[in-house]
Amino acid sequence: MKYARLFCIFISTFRNFSMDILNSLFVLSITALVASPHFSSSATSDSALKEGSSLSVENPQDILVSKTGVFSAGFYPVGDNAYCFAVWFSKPSCSRSSTSSSCTVVWTANRDYPVNGKRSKLRLQQNGNLVLTDADKSIAWSVKTASLLSTELTLYDSGNLVLHTVKGAVLWQSFGSPADTLLPLQQFNKDMQLVSSRSRTNLSSGFYKLFFNNDNLLRLLYDSPEVSSIYWPKPWLVSWATGRFSYNRSRLAFLDTLGKFTSSDKFSFLSGDYGVRLQRRLTLDFDGNLRLYSREEDNENNKTWVISWQALSQSCMIHGTCGPNSICNYDPISGRKCSCLPGHKLKNTTDWSYGCEPEFNLSCDNSSDQVSFIKFMHADFYGNDHEVYPGYTLEECENLCLRLCNCKGFQYRYIGGNQWSLFSVINNIQHTIIPTVCYPKISLLNGYVSPDYDGDFYVKFPKNGFFSDKEDNSGFGLNCSSDIVRPLYRTYPERLENRTLQLLFWFAFGLGGVEIFCILLVWCFLISSHKDSNDASQGYQQVAITGFKRFTYSELKQATQNFSSEVGRGAGGTVYRGKLPDNRIAAIKRLNIADQGEAEFLAEVSTLGKLNHMNLIDSWGYCAEKKHRLLVYEYMEHGSLADNLFSNALDWRKRFEIALGTARGLAYLHEECLEWVLHCDVKPPNMLLDSNYNPKVSDFGLSKLLKRSGHDDSNISSFSRIRGTRGYMAPEWVLNMRITSKVDVYSYGIVVLEMVTGKCSPAMGVSSNGGEEKEQRGLVTWVRDKKNNGGESWIEEIVDPMLEGENDRVEMETLVTLALQCVEEDSDARPTMSKVVQILLHHQNYL
Repeated sequence: MKYARLFCIFISTFRNFSMDILNSLFVLSITALVASPHFSSSATSDSALKEGSSLSVENPQDILVSKTGVFSAGFYPVGDNAYCFAVWFSKPSCSRSSTSSSCTVVWTANRDYPVNGKRSKLRLQQNGNLVLTDADKSIAWSVKTASLLSTELTLYDSGNLVLHTVKGAVLWQSFGSPADTLLPLQQFNKDMQLVSSRSRTNLSSGFYKLFFNNDNLLRLLYDSPEVSSIYWPKPWLVSWATGRFSYNRSRLAFLDTLGKFTSSDKFSFLSGDYGVRLQRRLTLDFDGNLRLYSREEDNENNKTWVISWQALSQSCMIHGTCGPNSICNYDPISGRKCSCLPGHKLKNTTDWSYGCEPEFNLSCDNSSDQVSFIKFMHADFYGNDHEVYPGYTLEECENLCLRLCNCKGFQYRYIGGNQWSLFSVINNIQHTIIPTVCYPKISLLNGYVSPDYDGDFYVKFPKNGFFSDKEDNSGFGLNCSSDIVRPLYRTYPERLENRTLQLLFWFAFGLGGVEIFCILLVWCFLISSHKDSNDASQGYQQVAITGFKRFTYSELKQATQNFSSEVGRGAGGTVYRGKLPDNRIAAIKRLNIADQGEAEFLAEVSTLGKLNHMNLIDSWGYCAEKKHRLLVYEYMEHGSLADNLFSNALDWRKRFEIALGTARGLAYLHEECLEWVLHCDVKPPNMLLDSNYNPKVSDFGLSKLLKRSGHDDSNISSFSRIRGTRGYMAPEWVLNMRITSKVDVYSYGIVVLEMVTGKCSPAMGVSSNGGEEKEQRGLVTWVRDKKNNGGESWIEEIVDPMLEGENDRVEMETLVTLALQCVEEDSDARPTMSKVVQILLHHQNYL
């Protein structure tokens, strides 16, 4: 991306300067650009505080307003008789009263030391110092500067509050000391950090921080008075495994006005509404998640901020969420929920960060007749390991925890496939060891449960029957931090003031002279086209995450040998087999959406690049060049489920695992990623199988991406046309009813019935019994009749003959019953995909 030069000509100083914009991974290096107060529009009389003047907390009109009114700066109420000097969005309009404050604050000077609502002032002294004084004249915050020239404090339309001389030299700026928010055009460097607020209403410093670590990577840290731990990127990965670049010591990050964030460690992302000029802010929220917000500036009817990107889709992975001895569970409707472990009670009913405390004592007599363990499936308490013990059996791990006096429990998990290979390399472990790992824990922190987590946790309890009737796994509504706003109780003695001296001072000041100066400012912007060049020399551009590339059309044409090796075709496009320059074998899909705008397409593929799940096809890149739109993703050697379903390749175990894996992938699309992604075409040809016959859902990318704007999918917008394949489409499509994620649930149910019975939908070809329409209408009814009226042998009557009786009856009954619930005509009667996953995991046979 190329940017023109910005020329600022200051007549008063006859100074001309320019800066060349760098073409590198870091989109823009703007150190000098942001430092110059003349980067924004010139200040009007109400956007600058002159030397010797002050702003009073008692006068609501004492505020600085940027030239176009987007930002305001002044005293902002943060409690009962407690105020901070802050900068906030004032356009659209908002309320700043002490009882109903609704403005979005982006910077505070004294967030941890609020001042009194009486006699507090912000004064720009004659010597250039900026001082915030409390009612008793004590200094709550100050900027100590020295200048022989006159100074001004100016608020610009970028949101930057700048203390500068009349000649433009910057003495101090708020962009250099951010609080919890990064604004567009604000550079973030190694000397800065974003610190979250304590709670939604308490603006004081919280426990979460965004900063550049010593390894040069941008990281999120939970830093409480008791413990400190990094939780993003994934802390158990070494730096090279996170996909970041740790060998650039510049440590710079930047958010542009169109919604692109770029960091020197090669982390970048595009907002979901990239390319549109909106108000934007990147905020480290009080719950520990880093989110990018956007909204329209002049829309007085809609003042709501919309989340256009967030760092973590699984909020329970944020450390410190529920405090010690508690566990976090994510519910897609009500959000995060915390609950104490059995035998524990809540420490502070107003603040979950304090966690829970045990109601029992564990002595060092940890023999098996004194101590027992309670198993929590798919649960983990990250960190605080006594040590890591690979290759231990479950019994060995339990005995180890019994022998350790300070062991509170242990995590036990099986690590297979590539994860075990990576684990072995990092920990220098021989591959001959059994791929199981035992983690004894000395503290139970960062607890969470997730159906996607493949390990179990065993908590140690005294073996006295105390918990047999007292287990309580109910969750409580999460309050990540106390919302109690404590009033500022302060009294100050009245100070005797010499009124005569005050009058003499102002008289002398008036007669001493009035500074007359005139500054003529001429500026011009020469902005070249910011569209990306698509020629071959550009190669590819990183969009969302490492490994997600922008390819040129010529590269993909050469990789597919002029699109000669076709491996699949559908309504959405044609798929070709290709070999990338790095020798990876890829599936390259040529999409039939050439008329789609590039900005819209880039926003959608940016979302695809952030989708990361073991049961979703891995997207490697894309091409958006002229009329060409292509997606590049991993090539699956075993093809699709449709290619294997009516062969002898799939036994019952593989079919059950395919049903479970597909449900996991769809549940992630519906509930766990930032965007609601409705697949709209769930069918066997779109369910690909890897070398181990593990399923990966494909063709989910451009079906329907919906921004989360509520706690459920009740506000999903209508579709412009019917989507899907005959035989798998839910009744809502035909009846023109509200389309929700339940349309995917219906299609999933049809696919499961096909896997169990061996009877195919007409959309996959001619059915085994002939009569396509009859097969389409009768499959669900036939299975439901057999279940209700077929007696004890109904399973044997519907099962695919190719299985030859080799199946687990309990699993099959569960799967068929669940599939019939999924194909209910009433969408509200169908389960969610996350509920499907929970049911299948509960009935899964562990071998």
